[in-house]
Amino acid sequence: MKKIIFLLALTVSVTFCFGQKFDAEALDRIADEYAKKSWQQLAELLSIPNDAHFPGDIEKNVKWCESAFGARGFTTKRLETERLPLLLAEKPAKKAKKTVLIYLQIDGQPVDPSAWLQDDPFVPVLKEQNSSGDWEIIDWDNISSNYNPEFRIFARSTSDSKGAVSAFLAALDASEVNKIRPNYNMKIIMDFEEELGSPPLPKAVETYKEDLAADMLIIFDGPRHVSNKPTLTFGARGISTITLTVHGPRKPQHSGHYGNYAPNPAWRLAHLLASMKNEDGLVTIPGYYDGIELTDEARAILSQVPDDEAEIMKSVGIAATDKVGSNYQESIQYPSLNVRGMASAWIGDEVRTIVPSTATAEIDVRLVLESDPDRLLGLIKSHIRDQGYHIIDDRDPTEEERMTHDKIITWSSRISYLAYRTPFDSEVGIWLDKALTRAFGSSPIKIRNSGGSIPISPFVNTLGIPAVTVPIVNRDNNQHSPNENLRLGNYVDGVRTYLAILSEEL
Repeated sequence: MKKIIFLLALTVSVTFCFGQKFDAEALDRIADEYAKKSWQQLAELLSIPNDAHFPGDIEKNVKWCESAFGARGFTTKRLETERLPLLLAEKPAKKAKKTVLIYLQIDGQPVDPSAWLQDDPFVPVLKEQNSSGDWEIIDWDNISSNYNPEFRIFARSTSDSKGAVSAFLAALDASEVNKIRPNYNMKIIMDFEEELGSPPLPKAVETYKEDLAADMLIIFDGPRHVSNKPTLTFGARGISTITLTVHGPRKPQHSGHYGNYAPNPAWRLAHLLASMKNEDGLVTIPGYYDGIELTDEARAILSQVPDDEAEIMKSVGIAATDKVGSNYQESIQYPSLNVRGMASAWIGDEVRTIVPSTATAEIDVRLVLESDPDRLLGLIKSHIRDQGYHIIDDRDPTEEERMTHDKIITWSSRISYLAYRTPFDSEVGIWLDKALTRAFGSSPIKIRNSGGSIPISPFVNTLGIPAVTVPIVNRDNNQHSPNENLRLGNYVDGVRTYLAILSEEL
């Protein structure tokens, strides 16, 4: 009899430890309970300003995270860099054979409070959509007393990416109370400069290689597929940036006196940029797309993503698309060349009848795994030189250069991080697919790579580990823009997702 009782107890223990019998219904119930318990935690975290341009504010976020993970049994260690630290939290598991590294982003984009439809972007508010489709502030108490999964929390970093941080902490709380014991070691790396491109990350990963050593990396960041179904993303494009400044007269000149005489740098910049792309949005610089080949196998993988092209176009507000690829998924398999901003002289109420002295374009180049950023930047630079420009690096022209060269342009560039891509059938891919299938009753949407960029390649290349992103937030979240928001139903699903991962045997 005692032997039978012991075996029953052991069965229960295994169920709780590894979660194999924690079905979708149980995960849904537990996640719902602990998500709702964590609303105030989320509000508290969102209330800490997190623009990485202000180190004093970031220090408050670092301390909050140290406290939050320390209270949950993690040891924490600051990984110092030349500017802001990374934070590493660790929690070993008994007899663990694997170590999982989890990436969390804590900082957010800068804010322009005047563009937000609330008093303060760092004071989260609850909103409900009215019959006209507008979002109206409602009493915060509705989040508990009148819960509706369609309600949304509006504040900076709700979706990018403090919502994921809070949801993960809620899942840790739920796993502790329900005696779910992951059978793998956990290392949590927190990045406080992601929105600045994580400039110290490559060197830090090399410096702290032993601290960060793991068997795989999962990233809790980003939006789900547009259908809002559970999603796994197996890669991301990298990013390089370029600043181009075309020089005209030494100072702005009267357009009546010098129009038709002094070359206008704004026109010259417009012609230069137009020379790089055709009407279909294809880069015309020879060799730009070399090395990119979509095989039948790759096209089959891309076709599994249930995109509705008409709906995507409608959501973006466009009647036609560029012709880089025949659909959305194909378009993001190629390197991009994007003008992300332009400036010359004054506009609006400050407009003046002048020939500007300079015109500037900010460019980003999204990289794919097959593209070498040095080669692409070199092609762009050679193209500019072929248009007759004298290129100077990150400075103003000298008087001698002004008197010698007809066309002068200042070039400044930076390679932030590379692309990465992990096979669907990798160990981490199979493991996460099992966890999400158990949680939601069907296999998640699997995306070959996202169009956006996250600073993961240093981990992949330096540590030699595969990486997969587990996104949870609603795609229409206004990330990087005013009125960023998080759908409550997505937050609850996020807790459920992370709980499934914590309870999936590895």
